[in-house]
Amino acid sequence: MRHPTMTDRLASAVAGSTIGRRTARLRAELRQRTVPMHWTGMFGIVSAASLVVLFGTGLFLMFFYTPSNESVTYSGPYLPLVGAEMSKALESTLRVTFEVPGGLLMRQAHHWAALLLPAALVMQLLTVFFTGGFRRPRRGMWVLLFLIFVVALVGGWSGYALPDDMLSGTGLRIVEGIALGIPVVGTWGSWLLFGGEFPGTVLAHLYPLHVAVVPALLVLLLVLRALAAFAHKPPQFAGPGRSERNVVGVPMLPTGIARGAGLGFLVCGVITVISATVTINPIWLYGPASTGDASAGSQPDWYTGFLDGALRLVPPGWEIEWLDRTWTLAILVPLAVVTAGFALVAAYPFVEEWISGDSRDHHLLDRPRDTPTRTGIGVAGLAFFGVLWLAGSADLVAVLFSLSIEGVVGVLQASLLLAPAAGFELTRRVCLGLQRKDRELVLHGFETGRIVRLPGGAYVEVHAAVGEEERSRIVGAVRPAPIMLRPDGRGVITPARRLRAALSRFFFEDRIVVPSAAADAVAEGGDAAGGGADGVLVGASAHADEPG
Repeated sequence: MRHPTMTDRLASAVAGSTIGRRTARLRAELRQRTVPMHWTGMFGIVSAASLVVLFGTGLFLMFFYTPSNESVTYSGPYLPLVGAEMSKALESTLRVTFEVPGGLLMRQAHHWAALLLPAALVMQLLTVFFTGGFRRPRRGMWVLLFLIFVVALVGGWSGYALPDDMLSGTGLRIVEGIALGIPVVGTWGSWLLFGGEFPGTVLAHLYPLHVAVVPALLVLLLVLRALAAFAHKPPQFAGPGRSERNVVGVPMLPTGIARGAGLGFLVCGVITVISATVTINPIWLYGPASTGDASAGSQPDWYTGFLDGALRLVPPGWEIEWLDRTWTLAILVPLAVVTAGFALVAAYPFVEEWISGDSRDHHLLDRPRDTPTRTGIGVAGLAFFGVLWLAGSADLVAVLFSLSIEGVVGVLQASLLLAPAAGFELTRRVCLGLQRKDRELVLHGFETGRIVRLPGGAYVEVHAAVGEEERSRIVGAVRPAPIMLRPDGRGVITPARRLRAALSRFFFEDRIVVPSAAADAVAEGGDAAGGGADGVLVGASAHADEPG
């Protein structure tokens, strides 16, 4: 009989401990937990992989970076800057770049990952929004995801300023101007951030924010969101065998985790390859920051470009005198609009639930076409953001296409008002057209291209029935009906009830009911008079579906 080795005894002791038993229970639960497989789930993995690269490279860079505005004379290996006066921050960054083995790779990987993280988070927000993944019981998860995005923006902005080169110095000068333009608290806020006159000791203030506060908040928010996701079963799209009560997919352990880890390693590899071959943020070309200079054609990182664009689109001369103070509307209006937009994004799940009156738990996701108004609102928001983002490069657009900067700004100002409205209406019409196409597929099938001659001599094209999976997606779609305007318990119709009913009609009045799903809509409280078994368009656009 073989005597147990030390490894066997240690493994047995660990398995019998409290941690071992809890680990075993967690492993068993992960094996039993099913996760759906859909391409939209990859954005969360891309975000996680970007964070891994950020934390790893950031930890490496911490050992070499000096967060100080103290002036020194450069004497390193980069000859064009030898003898130049610069801060210790830029001198240490140049040392990492040119003297530390692998330093340039680490710097560029850190920067590329910082660019990829907000992009992946934006795609997560968009997929959750357009599919209705923010509804109960996941409203809190939406807020957490939005907060992760905001914290990532703060982390990117604070890291952007740390090298103290001319480009980042220009960005900090813009931040100082914005802070000083805020009445009452602007001067105090500027002195608090910069530690006195610009540039003060701003790097010593931003460094702990970037390396301690932001990572701690990211970890905390990610843990909270992971716990919330684990508490609720994952959402899935409608399909054969899928319902609100079950999940069709693969086991989380080992299949789901293995696939996620594989994609995560692939993302890390791609970031590394790009970092080794594509130069980004060449601070040695920008030179040291100067309080009296600004770099021409400077551009912020893409995720803050919309903020710069909002400032550029404000008409000149927007200032008023009130309460013995100067109110610079050219700064206050963009700040107010951006803040209101962010607040609306965070509160949207609660707003839509109040409008629809639907407080049920939803585990089946919507197709964007099945919620035309929500999809139109999302496209309108993207159009608004896109115009602001493009305005951040208005000067480069004018130079590249030999246009006047005034003309470019004027077109962008008009687009800021027209593009969201046009995007909303066009998207809503496209969604209703796709719903009509789905209705025809369920009723008549799809064209096969086969022409058959009937006994009477007529020729018809043979239609084939739509597949079971596609039919499940179409029939499983829930198209809510507007709520009815009814008085409260005192027999009074309050303005809030009128507003809610009007918004509900705006959201849900225009829809096309698929015949096989009409009975379900009626059973759930839909407008039976508006959409019956004939499946015509309900609401203001009902005549659009009638034969001419």
